Amino acid sequence: MWYWLFKYIFMGPLLSLLGRPKVEGLEHVPQSGPVILASNHLAVADSFYLPLVVSRRITFLAKAEYFTGTGLKGWFTRWFYTVAGQVPIDRTDADSAQSALTTAERILGEGKLLGMYPEGTRSPDGRLFKGKTGLARVALTSGRPVIPVAMIGTDVVNPPGSKMWRFGRVQVKFGKPMDFTRFDGLAGNRFIERAVIDEVMYELMLLSGQEYVDVYAASLKKAADKPVLDAELSGARSSSVDPERLPNTKAS
Repeated sequence: MWYWLFKYIFMGPLLSLLGRPKVEGLEHVPQSGPVILASNHLAVADSFYLPLVVSRRITFLAKAEYFTGTGLKGWFTRWFYTVAGQVPIDRTDADSAQSALTTAERILGEGKLLGMYPEGTRSPDGRLFKGKTGLARVALTSGRPVIPVAMIGTDVVNPPGSKMWRFGRVQVKFGKPMDFTRFDGLAGNRFIERAVIDEVMYELMLLSGQEYVDVYAASLKKAADKPVLDAELSGARSSSVDPERLPNTKAS
């Protein structure tokens, strides 16, 4: 109940006023059945605007830190993310990662829409970063289609690092469903999983118009001040006109 109250009464009208969302390709999202929504990640606002424009409820996998706070603030944060349809996952080690994948498969098994951010974290500079293979494994294991979703302008309405929200124009673009059942039985093969997630990231790059960087966003955040990373980035930068620097366009 709270999910719909926040969407249509408490937050939805304000979000619509601030971001004036424009939607393209919504017809690609089915009215029923399990589907993975794979979105780029520019700002916290992505997790608000995507559910705002989709009529069905979306369940996101969210980092466990949102649910472990203490005191009144911690309780409210935990309650809010729970009623907003987010499920906590621990990303600290391999066992935790497997648990997260199991949770994702359970959500899809219940016929729900699963929202995932293949970059694993928000983009630190607005570019599109290398995708992690967890989403690919979920898609291969479950056999469910993946719909790429490009969020555009959310980092203007909700600038990263700022608690202030601003007026802007948010665009949400849905691509055509991507079917990976041709790889049935190959979940766990790291080469196949890398090919699958690269194909998803390529579609996200085309939809969003972002520059693609073949480096994990988390690595950039952890080592942004290290000269060695600058050298790595200089070799990983890409543009839409340099196919040698793009993720694989199609898994084969």
